[in-house]
Amino acid sequence: MNNKKIIEIVDDNYVHASVLFYFGIEFYDYSQKTLEQACRERGLNVNAVIQKLESVYHCVEENLSLREYPVELIIEYLKHTHYIFIKQKLPYIARIIDNFHAGHPDYDFIEKDLKFVFPLFVEDFIHHIYQEEDTLFSYISALYKFTKNNCNISQVFYLMEKHSLQRYAVEHSEHDDEMKGIRRITNDYAYDKQTPLHVRIIYEELKDLERSLVTHAKIENDILFPKALMLEKEVKARFRETIRFN
Repeated sequence: MNNKKIIEIVDDNYVHASVLFYFGIEFYDYSQKTLEQACRERGLNVNAVIQKLESVYHCVEENLSLREYPVELIIEYLKHTHYIFIKQKLPYIARIIDNFHAGHPDYDFIEKDLKFVFPLFVEDFIHHIYQEEDTLFSYISALYKFTKNNCNISQVFYLMEKHSLQRYAVEHSEHDDEMKGIRRITNDYAYDKQTPLHVRIIYEELKDLERSLVTHAKIENDILFPKALMLEKEVKARFRETIRFN
């Protein structure tokens, strides 16, 4: 692999582009250089880079049975995926879109639209994530702590007056198709063998991001919210018991 050109390595598997990116080798800047030449310029150990590139073929997506875990661990898992989105996936896609220069009438409008729309999508998505962690996640965590006798009754009562899981569920469903506009711009990420490599990589990364977002939303809708509603029901029952004995 060390004598193959970067463009060939990336053409073999679009994921290689993101692996090289994290080593500081942007495929569009080093496309005609061999991996060995690019590594030499970046002061990298070519064997270490090859090992990382080859590990892509052995990656198997984890099939986590999150239903069996307590709500606090589910929240931690979701926070970790938020971190991956904000620190890895979104910056990488933003970078390859920003460095996309179509130079072709078939893609000029797509280039302009993506460069305009994607930053807005990122801004809205990050705002949604932080708001979710500060409101929904913190509320559910407080309910969980109360059931474990780690939170006082007055604090939880105040939070239950302030928050509504039903409202959060409705608001959450409104964010479930956040990439609708991007799908429209890219014609549902459609491309063929004649499509420029840069476009194919952007489309594949966007498609992968959407798959991750769908999985993320499914975990929240199908696992987190039902567990949270059961917690809220348990806390309300404890309130009634407290009032009855007083």
